[in-house]
Amino acid sequence: MAMMMSRKALEEYGLVNLGDINWNLSPPELLEHALARREGELASNGAFAATTGSHTGRSPKDKFIVSSEESAAKIWWGEYNHPMSQENFDAVRSSLSAYLQGRDVYVLDAAAGADPDYRMPIQVITELAWHNLFARQLFLRSNKSDLTNGRPGFTILCVPNFHTDPRVHGTRSAVAIIIDFDERLVLICGTQYAGEMKKSIFTVLNFILPAQGVLPMHCSANVGPGGDVALFFGLSGTGKTSLSADPGRRLIGDDEHGWGDNGIFNFEGGCYAKCINLSQKYEPQIWNAIRFGAVYENVVLKKGTREPDYSDDSLTENTRAAYPVDYIDNVIESGLGGHPKAVIFLSADSFGVLPPISVLTTEQAMYYFLSGYTSKLAGTEAGVTTPQATFSSCFGAAFLPLQPGEYANLLRERIEKYKVRCYLINTGWTGGPFGIGERININYTRSMVRAAIGGDLDRVEMVTDPIFGLRMPTLCPDVPDDVLIPRNTWQDKEAYDMQAADLAARFKKNFQQFALPGDEVRNAGPR
Repeated sequence: MAMMMSRKALEEYGLVNLGDINWNLSPPELLEHALARREGELASNGAFAATTGSHTGRSPKDKFIVSSEESAAKIWWGEYNHPMSQENFDAVRSSLSAYLQGRDVYVLDAAAGADPDYRMPIQVITELAWHNLFARQLFLRSNKSDLTNGRPGFTILCVPNFHTDPRVHGTRSAVAIIIDFDERLVLICGTQYAGEMKKSIFTVLNFILPAQGVLPMHCSANVGPGGDVALFFGLSGTGKTSLSADPGRRLIGDDEHGWGDNGIFNFEGGCYAKCINLSQKYEPQIWNAIRFGAVYENVVLKKGTREPDYSDDSLTENTRAAYPVDYIDNVIESGLGGHPKAVIFLSADSFGVLPPISVLTTEQAMYYFLSGYTSKLAGTEAGVTTPQATFSSCFGAAFLPLQPGEYANLLRERIEKYKVRCYLINTGWTGGPFGIGERININYTRSMVRAAIGGDLDRVEMVTDPIFGLRMPTLCPDVPDDVLIPRNTWQDKEAYDMQAADLAARFKKNFQQFALPGDEVRNAGPR
């Protein structure tokens, strides 16, 4: 399909004397290769199941950006973006091409960004056949215009069995995910976790699109029968994928979108769903989408039957399935939607103090967007059950190459321009913290989401939380009234007040890092 272009590109990247070069293979062909090479096995539902060894999630400490004069001034250096010198990058590249001599590779021509005005061609070169299948299902399929529109693309070179040497390559470990914005190249070494490919392109778009006036977002999006678009922001485990897969609405995408002048557009052509404790009853769309052509990561199959055991977290709790977006029944295949009517921030608060739903002002929306709060349940297996408050700017700090304030300002412009309603929804605990209270019923949360999107809460009496300053509705269709005010669900009111004050202090401490937003945003946080 893109034979000439690809052949030239491979030589440009110093990839010569390779073994077989497998171009744009179909899913059945890639599966045949993956099975013949013993890269994984077929599950009973037809999905391909791979395990990723010691790396069952992203390696954020091993992510580097090549520092050039131009990029150095713009990048948000720190915890998530580590600089690498041009010299070290060249050393990694040269060792990598030496490693690949005589080895087979798989090449995929794909794209990112469903809006033709912002669509970016991508080339994915992988050592493993199943990685190429993963990329084929998650990125957008390539079309003729990707090869002729003259837009510069990006290339991913994913070679997990090549390990970097910190002494030679200036890396931190044997793993490295390196982005060079000048060369338009991503190198992934030392890790089989396929999500690194997806997230490195998301990082690239987070760098490129703001300059084109587009807000890149770590969110899912769906649209109702009346064309009303809703966005769901949330960190892993908050219900972003589950809540956006609503039988009454059509899915635009489950994880990464841009918001430009034409409206919302999906960056991807697939979904990457968490599988831990996946249930046919509560997540039928995801359950039914996992079939032939889908890829499992670290999902344990039962011996003999090869049925997936979604409750088995012996490899990791971060079990995943990747499948094309059109495997979901009611989906917008174009990946395009209008400007959103509602923006929903999801937090799984294991302290049990945030309201199940609250209505936000624009300043509060910016505050909670910049905070990006949820809580992680710390290693429960070792008997440690203290939940940890986690803050991730813009609900995706690990993928932001620019300062968070730049994205927050773009969000504010859009909220004001398109008069968008904003909500904070707690999908975590009620009646007490983790270990005492219980997880908010997902059906109640679904009802709150429907009420928020439908504007049903505009006409309801509100009360203001004295600590967080959040406006909470006193009524919501299909949700018991006593669930809506968190303090009322706790038997020990004094314990609630202490827990709420503790969480408020954590918000304040975290927010000290932001210089850009004015006082009106800072004052929109907890009192």
